[in-house]
Amino acid sequence: MARSSADDMELKRACEAGILSKEKAPEKVVLSMRVAKGRGVAKGLGIAGKLTSRHNMAKPRVLAVTTKAKGQKTKAFLRVLKYSNGGILEPAKVYKIKHLHKVEVASNDPSGCTFILGFDNLRSQSVAPPQWTMRNKDDRNRLLMCILNLCKELLGGIPKVSGMDIVEMAIWAKENTTTKATQVATKDGPFDSYFMEAESEVTIEKDLVSQAEEEDIEALLGTYVMAIGEAEAFSERMKRELTALESANVYALMETESVVEEVLEGLEIATICVEDMDEWLGIFNIKLRHMREDIQSIEWRNNRLEQQSVSNVALTEELDKLLVFLQIPPEFEESLTGGSFDEGNMVKNVEACEWLTSAIKNLEGSNLDPCYAKLRAVREKRAEFVLLKCTFVRRAAEFLRNYFPSLIDSMLNDKGNFSQKGQLQRPDHSDMRYKCRKYAKLLQFIKSLDKSCMAPLRKAYCHSLNLLIRREAREFSNELRSSSKASKSSTPLFEGPAGANQPSGITDSSADAYAKMITVFIPFLVDESSFLAHFMCFEVAAFDDSDSETNSPSEASASSVKSSNDAADLGLLNGCLQELLDGIQEDFYALVDWAFKLDPLTCIAMHGITDRYISAQKAEVAGYVPVLLDDLETRITILFGRFVDDACFQIEKYERNVRQVGVVPYIPRFSQLAARMEQYINGSRELVDQAYTKIVTIMFVTLEKIAQVEPKYVDIVLLENYAAFQHSLYDLANVVPTLAKYYHQASEAYEQACSRHINLVIYIHFEKLFQYARRIEELMYNMSPEEIPFQVGMSKVDFRKMLKSSLTGLDKTINAMYRKLQKNMTAEELLPSLWEKCKKEFLDKYTTFLKLIAKIYPNETVTSVNDMRDTLAAM
Repeated sequence: MARSSADDMELKRACEAGILSKEKAPEKVVLSMRVAKGRGVAKGLGIAGKLTSRHNMAKPRVLAVTTKAKGQKTKAFLRVLKYSNGGILEPAKVYKIKHLHKVEVASNDPSGCTFILGFDNLRSQSVAPPQWTMRNKDDRNRLLMCILNLCKELLGGIPKVSGMDIVEMAIWAKENTTTKATQVATKDGPFDSYFMEAESEVTIEKDLVSQAEEEDIEALLGTYVMAIGEAEAFSERMKRELTALESANVYALMETESVVEEVLEGLEIATICVEDMDEWLGIFNIKLRHMREDIQSIEWRNNRLEQQSVSNVALTEELDKLLVFLQIPPEFEESLTGGSFDEGNMVKNVEACEWLTSAIKNLEGSNLDPCYAKLRAVREKRAEFVLLKCTFVRRAAEFLRNYFPSLIDSMLNDKGNFSQKGQLQRPDHSDMRYKCRKYAKLLQFIKSLDKSCMAPLRKAYCHSLNLLIRREAREFSNELRSSSKASKSSTPLFEGPAGANQPSGITDSSADAYAKMITVFIPFLVDESSFLAHFMCFEVAAFDDSDSETNSPSEASASSVKSSNDAADLGLLNGCLQELLDGIQEDFYALVDWAFKLDPLTCIAMHGITDRYISAQKAEVAGYVPVLLDDLETRITILFGRFVDDACFQIEKYERNVRQVGVVPYIPRFSQLAARMEQYINGSRELVDQAYTKIVTIMFVTLEKIAQVEPKYVDIVLLENYAAFQHSLYDLANVVPTLAKYYHQASEAYEQACSRHINLVIYIHFEKLFQYARRIEELMYNMSPEEIPFQVGMSKVDFRKMLKSSLTGLDKTINAMYRKLQKNMTAEELLPSLWEKCKKEFLDKYTTFLKLIAKIYPNETVTSVNDMRDTLAAM
């Protein structure tokens, strides 16, 4: 028989190496055997034997039973190892022995070498567990007996066994193995375990005595005859032996009486000694109790002294800290009581303010221990600090109220700060702001110490700076108007002859002057508004990066002011901005009025510039500046609206004049005006489009009224003027959507007027022909075509008479029709297209006439459409 794999030590070492490569703690391999792994058959399929498919083919595996000691406990595992591509064993799966609940020998294997191990912690119990096939029954028995012995030793019981006899297993184990004792530690302590000598593994059972001791006990029992065959005889025997034993005990007591008396005397003496000892111990206990009480009293007094000493030390430290808060440092006392506020002393003044602010804050009840808050020294010192605060704030506020006007007066007295004749001077307040920033920290401390002092300071600053800004704006505006080489523009109006008031060129110097004023002063006013918000300590979100490097308030945009959560503070800021910049709007208004008088169309350019600044600055400016821009836009809109209303009034005056002949003058003049207006657009078209809408609407309404003066010439007047409107605005309509809409409207009105006039001319010269056709159409509503020739005036004779009277002298009739079109037409360039429309319309009507005649008089000979077309073409 081939050697079992359980005896293969190389296999065991390979298993230990494979397990050690994956596990941190080493495990001992108790038994390792080669097996074949197959897939079990799921319940209910009724399929016996092994499947021959590739998926269900047996796979070589190695089963290793391992143990791992963890403290005084030992854990057992069943590991499945498989061969890698290099033939090296590597762990594939691990089962804990404690979860083993069933061992079943497969019934479909006649050899009995296939078995199934059932574990109760598998994730899916619906999947059949794998089947393990051994080479022979001996290998199967060795592996299963090893697993069962481990379960019995470590878990105190064995799992359910089916498909094999436990007694046969025990007999096989006794016949095929020898054992040796090995001590295994469990949770109940170490015990003797038996292992198969061949593998040094745990074997069948746990015995209380050794084999040799068992044989000695059997021999001893064999030499002693107990005679327990009869129960009554055995009972009588036991009674006799008990009586004999009691007699022997009584006799023994009688012989030892003297000894008992000696023992009793010794016990009495010992009792006396014990009583004396108890009395002594009582005395000692009382003395010890008194001593213990004395010691406790001494310890209590000692603890009190130690606690008092520690408390005194802590009190001294706290009082030292408190004295630091209550004493005014000598270097700050002078600055707070009577120091100077010159620029050189501002560092000391700021440090003194910092100390005073922190000192008052530290003495507040919320920051001070309640026991200190009631001290008289603390209350007096707090009152002293408050008085010192009021004195310092009053002195600082008085200094700043005088400092701001003096600083502004020095700038007002310097003429170099303002625009002069021939030289525009941009306002520059950088030097003033630099000097003001030196007092920014002082203002912050003044606000934190006493907010009520900020209102007079803000008022003094705004009032002084307002004088400077208004003068700068006035001088700048005056110099702009005097230096601009703008002359009064001859903007085309709608009065007088058509050739008058033609523009000599675009004069946009006034618009440039306004643009320069806006470009210079709007950013300047935004900076001033932002500087005021930060310098005067309004609640703002952040400082600008450039100014934060110099530890001074920034000139960040005033959009941060809008994000302030304090609505009351925002209202105060807007009030200060109103006071700071109030009055400057008059200089802007004067510049706008001046530009409007020179050329009303500059309102378009000024409106575009203003609208661009509103859209670009609205999210970044606060307070007065957006209001100023809105007011300027409103004023410009009103002035331009006044110009548009005047133009509409001049157009409406034409309807009160005598009958117009030809094109009314305001149509070509509007094209000139529109061309100039387009050249002034700089941004939004809203203002210009509104003007177009209003003017063109009045033009069309007025044109309709003028045409109604002479009803006979309505269509001629309309078609000539609408054609002139299209001709003069053709180029602009291609690029201006608003004019394109009115261009199409004029085109439709022109086509309608042409159609009416042409139909009138045709009916004048071919009245009988088309009246006859109209009568046929009316009769066809009530009767069939065959019945019409039998009606009065509709016979073939009547038809021939009508045809002869209408088409005789056709050349003369057509010439008369052309002269009729030409009569009263002032726009000769329209006549060719109008004549072509007339011929086309006549041919369409004649074609319709022939279709009717073909139904009523099918056999009559009439001039064909082609002949009529040739006749018209020859004219």
